[in-house]
Amino acid sequence: MRSFTMARYLRTLLLGLLHIQCGARVLTEVPSGPLYRVAGHPLRVPCNVSGFRDAEREKGFQVLMQEPEKTMDINVISARDENFAWGKFSGRVKSKEITLAMLAPNSALFTIGELKASDEGEYECTVENDETVYDGTYSAKIKVKVIDNTLTVSSPDPPSLSLDEGDPLTLTCQASSNTVQHTHLSVTWYLHMDGEEPPQPIVSLDKDLTPSPGPRFRERYGAGIIRLDKVGEATYQLTIAQLEPSDQGRVYCQVREWIQDPDRSWYPITQKDSETTALTVKAKDQVGAEQGSLSVRLSVRPEALQEGQELALTCSVEGLAARQSFSVAWLRDGSELARFGPTGVLHVGAEHGDRHTGGQLLATKTGPREHLLVLRPVRVQDQGGYACRAWPQDRNEDESFTQGQYRDSPTQVVSISATASELSVQMGGESVAVTEGGRLQLTCRVTGFRGRLSVTWEHKSASPSRQVVSLSQEGVVEPGPDFAQRDVRARRLAADTFTLELEEVRPSDAGTYGCTVSDWTVKPTGDVELSHSQEKTCTVNVGLLENTLRLTLKGRDTAATLGGDVELWCHVKAPRIPMTLTWTLRRDGSPPDKLLELSPDGAITWRGGRQQRYQLRVERLDETILVHKLRIAGATPSEAGRYQCEASVFLEKRHKKMNPSNELAVMVTRPESKLSLDAQSISGLLDADVVVTCSVTETTPGNPSYAVTWREERANRTLLVSSRDGVVTPGAQAKSGDEQRISMQQRAGPSFELTIRRARVGDSGRYSCVVVEWLQDPNDNWFDLPPVRGTMTVQISEPEGGLSVGGGGGEVNVTVAASHDFTVPCDIIAQSSPISAFNVTWFWRREADGETRPLFTAHPDGTLQDVSGRGDRLRFHRPRPALFSLTVSGAVPEDGGRYHCQVEEWLLSPSRRRVGGVQRSEELSVNIQGNMHAASDSSSSAILPGVLTGLIVLLLVVVGVLMLKIRQGPTTGARKKTSLWTEGVFLKDKPPKHMVDED
Repeated sequence: MRSFTMARYLRTLLLGLLHIQCGARVLTEVPSGPLYRVAGHPLRVPCNVSGFRDAEREKGFQVLMQEPEKTMDINVISARDENFAWGKFSGRVKSKEITLAMLAPNSALFTIGELKASDEGEYECTVENDETVYDGTYSAKIKVKVIDNTLTVSSPDPPSLSLDEGDPLTLTCQASSNTVQHTHLSVTWYLHMDGEEPPQPIVSLDKDLTPSPGPRFRERYGAGIIRLDKVGEATYQLTIAQLEPSDQGRVYCQVREWIQDPDRSWYPITQKDSETTALTVKAKDQVGAEQGSLSVRLSVRPEALQEGQELALTCSVEGLAARQSFSVAWLRDGSELARFGPTGVLHVGAEHGDRHTGGQLLATKTGPREHLLVLRPVRVQDQGGYACRAWPQDRNEDESFTQGQYRDSPTQVVSISATASELSVQMGGESVAVTEGGRLQLTCRVTGFRGRLSVTWEHKSASPSRQVVSLSQEGVVEPGPDFAQRDVRARRLAADTFTLELEEVRPSDAGTYGCTVSDWTVKPTGDVELSHSQEKTCTVNVGLLENTLRLTLKGRDTAATLGGDVELWCHVKAPRIPMTLTWTLRRDGSPPDKLLELSPDGAITWRGGRQQRYQLRVERLDETILVHKLRIAGATPSEAGRYQCEASVFLEKRHKKMNPSNELAVMVTRPESKLSLDAQSISGLLDADVVVTCSVTETTPGNPSYAVTWREERANRTLLVSSRDGVVTPGAQAKSGDEQRISMQQRAGPSFELTIRRARVGDSGRYSCVVVEWLQDPNDNWFDLPPVRGTMTVQISEPEGGLSVGGGGGEVNVTVAASHDFTVPCDIIAQSSPISAFNVTWFWRREADGETRPLFTAHPDGTLQDVSGRGDRLRFHRPRPALFSLTVSGAVPEDGGRYHCQVEEWLLSPSRRRVGGVQRSEELSVNIQGNMHAASDSSSSAILPGVLTGLIVLLLVVVGVLMLKIRQGPTTGARKKTSLWTEGVFLKDKPPKHMVDED
C-alpha cells in the first residue's frame, strides 16, 4: 500500500534507483498508461510480478487509487484482506462489481464492472513482500481516464420489411462518436433468426475498414451477392443483391468503438446496437401464387401521440412483379403529403415544403417495396386519417411511364393531443448543510421536457439576487459576475440532471438558491425559441469551520519502555479543504516545540532533525474524518512530553488557525531490570588467599555493561569500585595496604570475583557485591538500571594442627662403614596449611652417655645453621618441599648413635604464629664399622701428603668463613656459627621477605 508518509515516498524512490542501478530482482508490471475507458463499461487491468524466490507461492496483490489533483491514496481492494477497501469502494467490492482475481500465483486481474466518472485517477498495484529483504520494485502505477459514452447508433430503416425471394435488400446503419480521443469504429451486421441463438454475423467492417463475412454467408459474399460499404462519414450500408428464404429474421447492426492504448494495442471501449428490422422473405412459389394481386399496407407508429413527438408512417406494397415500377404517396384526410415517383424522386407538396426543408418532414425508401415518412415534431394540426396510395408504372419506349390503377391502404386515424407543459424541476432537498471551506453541491432533476434545456443557478438571498452560474442549451458554462473569480461549475450529469458545484464555501454564501430550467424548441427555420421555464429553490446553511473542525488526539502505548514504539492518532473531522497540520511537543516547563508540518500538497517539513525518530502516515476513514498517525520509533526520554496536533486552513487566500487538539502525555520509562545474582558464602584459612564470587544468573535484554561495587558490610566500607568501562578504583573507605591484599576482576558468564590475599581472621564477616546494569538507548546514550545486591558470608579460621612427621622409611638400625656417608631423612607427611613453613632440627644421642645434642637446623627463612661443629662433614638437602635430609660424610666411629629430626610448623605472616605444634621423627640408629688406627698406620708412609692436605682444607675453611661474614654483614653477628654447606638447598622455597620470622 502506498503510505502517506515521506518515508514511503523515499522508500519507493530508493527501490526504483536500486532497480535501475543494481539490476533488482523483483519487478512488478502493469500496462502502460494512460488508459481511456468509457463510463458505464468495464475496466480491466492485469498486474504481474516476477523475481520472487518462491515463484509458486500465491502473492498478496493490492490495488490503491489516487484521485486527480489529490495526494492521498485510497484503498480499493486486496486479494487477501476482504476489509481492505475504504468506504468509497467497499460497497462495490462486496457486491463484486470490483474484483481482483488471481490468474496465477504471480498474476492478478483488477476489474471494475461498470466505470463511474469518479473512478478516474491513478491506480497502483502493489505486491506484499513476504521475504526478509527488499530487492526490486513492488508496485506499479497506471492512470485511468474516464470519458463519456458519445457513441450513437441508429437505423432509418422501417421496423419491418416483407420482400420476395430474389429481391435485393439495402439496410443503412448510421454510427458516429463525438469523443475528443482518437478512436475507430467497427460495424457488424447480424441476422437473428427466430428460435436460433446466438445471432449470426452477416458481414463486418473492422476498425481498419477491412470487410469480413460471417461463416454462413462466406460463399455469397465471395460471389458478390453480399456487400458492406461505408457510403458517408457515418453511414454503413448492407446490400444483399438476392434474398433467400434463409435470410428471414431480425436484422440489425452492432457498432464497436476502439481506442489504441499506449502499448499500441487496440481495445474496444464501448458498443451499441441499432434498432432491428424484422425481415420477411417469401419463397418463389408463394410469390407466383400472389402475383397480380396489388396490395398496399400502412403501418403507423404510434397512433396516439402528443404534440412534439415523432410520427412514423411506413407504406408497404405487395403483389407487383419483381421488376415492376410503381409510385407511392402518403395522404392525410385525402390530401397528399409527399410522393415517390417510379424513378425514386421525392415530391413534397408546397404547403409542406418548409417542414421538409427544416427537417421536420422526412421520407426515404427503406426497401424494394417499402417507404417511410417521418413527421417530427408533430403538431395538433397533423392529426387525422392517414392512408398510403400506390399504383403501378409501366415504362414506355421513350422512357416515360404509364400510370396504372392505384390502390389505397386502409385509413388509420392518428390523434395528436396538445397538452400543457409538463416541465417539472426537483431539487435534492429543501435544505442543504455545508461547512465553511467545503464544497457546495446542488442537484436539479428535470422531467417533462421536449426540447433543449438550459439552467441558471442564482443566489436569491443576496440583495440584489446574484447569478452564480449558467449552462446554455449549447453546453456553454458562464459564471456570474460575482463568481467569476470563484471555483464554480455547472454540469449536466445526464439528460435530466444538472448540478452546481461551488468550492471553498464562505459564510456569506448561505441563503436560498434557485435552479431555473428552461425548455427550448427549434422552429422549422432553425431558430430556437423558449418554450417553458420552471424554478425550484432550496436553502443552504453554512456552518463556521471553527465550530465543525475538530481535532482529537488519541494514542496507543503512550506509557512506553525506553526504546519501544509509540503511536499517536490525530483524528481530524473536517470537510475536504486545503489544510496544514502541525505536530508539537511540550516538555515540562518549556514552550511547545514543533516536530513536523504536513502541507496540503503532502509535503512534510521536519523540525530539529527528527525525521528518523518520527514517522507519519495518513488514512481517510470517510468523507469527513482523516486520521494522521504519528509513530515514535524507539522512544527515548527526549521524546517524552505532552503532544498536540494543530491545524490551519487556507481560506479566502489567507491561513486561518483552528482550535488545537487535546494534549496527550507520552511517558518513557526505563526497562525493568531482570538482573539476578548468585552470591555464595565461603570459608577460608588464615593466611590463605580467599576468592569471593558473585555470578549473574539472569540479565536484562539489550547487551548490558556492568558497574560493580564490593563492600565489607561489617565495617560499612567500600572496598573496590569497577565502572561500566572496567576501570577499577579503591573505595572511599579503603585502608592502607588494601591495594596489595584485595583485588577484583570480571570473568565470562559474567561473574565478578573479589580476591583477599593472606586472609586474616579479621577479614571474616558479610560482604556484598552491588551490580548496576548499563544499557544504551536508541540515541546511543548510556543509562543505568536500579542496582542489584548480592550478599555472602566469609569465614576465616586458623588451620587445625595437622602436622605429621615420618623418618627413615621404617629403617631403625643402619650400619655404615667407616669413612662412608650416611643420611638422616626428615619426611613431613601432613601439614596444617598449604602455605606453612618449617623449622627443622636434627638431633644426635650417643649410646655411651645418652645425652641428646642438636646437630643442624634449617630455619623457615631458608637460613642453615650448624650447631654441632661438624660443618665440614654435614650436607643439607631438600629434594622436595616436604622432604628434608641431612647427610654426614666420612663417618667415623664417634658418629655412631641415634639420630632424629624435630619439626616446628610456622605461618610466616606479620604475626609470625606457630601452628601445628612440634613433631619429631622416629630415631635412626647408626653403627660405624671399621678401625680408624689401621687406616692411620697404612697411611703413615704418607704423613707428609696428609699434612699438606689438611693445611689446604684449613685454608679453604678460613677463606669461606671470611667470605660469609663479609656477605652477611652485621645482621649475622649474633650467630655463633653459620652453616657453610648449602648443597642441594631449594632456595626457591624460601618465603617472601615480609613473611620471614627474623631473630
